[in-house]
Parts: sequence; structure tokens; C-alpha cells
Amino acid sequence: MDLFLKKPSEIVKLLCERLRQQRITLQMTQSEVAARAGVGVNTVSNMESGKNIGFESLVRVAMVLGRVHELEQLFQPHLESLDDLRRYEESLNRQRIKKRSQDAE
Repeated sequence: MDLFLKKPSEIVKLLCERLRQQRITLQMTQSEVAARAGVGVNTVSNMESGKNIGFESLVRVAMVLGRVHELEQLFQPHLESLDDLRRYEESLNRQRIKKRSQDAE
């Protein structure tokens, strides 16, 4: 499924439903997931209903549901050329992004 043209709220809704389905497929209750993830039951419930939760909580639940490998792809650099690789390696040492001057815009 291509998420490119989706609104953020639509993506959240889709991911929440997938999370719920994965839990049900594994025949786990929200309480079981919460206990194994070290989060509250309300956190799991909020996650499944699309309410704001902490990113670490999402990672913990993904680990319990066996989906952490999918998080590995999140925010990976897209390196399609040697120039991309060079820029990426240089950026690893950079601490701050320089502000662009108003004249350049």
C-alpha cells in the first residue's frame, strides 16, 4: 500500500488497525502486551485507538509483537550514488545544520 498520498491521520488509523490485528493474530490481550512491553494497559489501548503515545512505548510494543525488524528501515538514508554516500558520511560528523541566508532563497 502506497502511503505517499495519505493524510497523516489516515496513516495513523491504518497503523493502529494493523497493530491491533497483529496483537489479535498472536492471541494476546492488551494486558498481556502491556505487561510484556513494560507499559500500561492504557498505553496499548491509546496506541490502538490512535491517541498520542511515546515513541519508546511504540518501540516496546513493536518488540513484543515481533515487528521490531520493520522499525529498522525507518529513517534509513537513501544512498543511490557515491555522492550520496559521501554527503551522508560527512553529515555524521556535523552537529548542527547551518541556516540558509535569506539572500539565497
